[in-house]
Amino acid sequence: MILHGLVHLFYSAQSLGMFELQPGMVWPRGSWFFKRILNERKIRRLAALSCILAAAGFVAGGIAALLSQVWWEVIITIAAVFSAMIFIAFWDGQPRNLDDKGGIGVLINIAILIALHVLNWPDFYNT
Repeated sequence: MILHGLVHLFYSAQSLGMFELQPGMVWPRGSWFFKRILNERKIRRLAALSCILAAAGFVAGGIAALLSQVWWEVIITIAAVFSAMIFIAFWDGQPRNLDDKGGIGVLINIAILIALHVLNWPDFYNT
């Protein structure tokens, strides 16, 4: 969970143009959700801030899990849903290169939610 959160910091830096995660990667440029209401600069800043918040949630939830805090699942659930919403909202709407646009992150978030709420994994409290 912590590592998944830290990856969001790379996307935050990508959003701000600090570096490119991959050559030609343009995420979050062309956001289907925000392009009509925000200019490109504001979209990039909002994407960066959103990724930082998601990272904080995953890191906090991961640390809470390591410390056996009962609320870790709630934090991870919120972070996973928020993270998926970020990548969907900032997606450019084009079906190609989804791995560069957070597609893998969305799949990881779905896997986390299934693991927690369908498979009840990990079961720290009944072992």
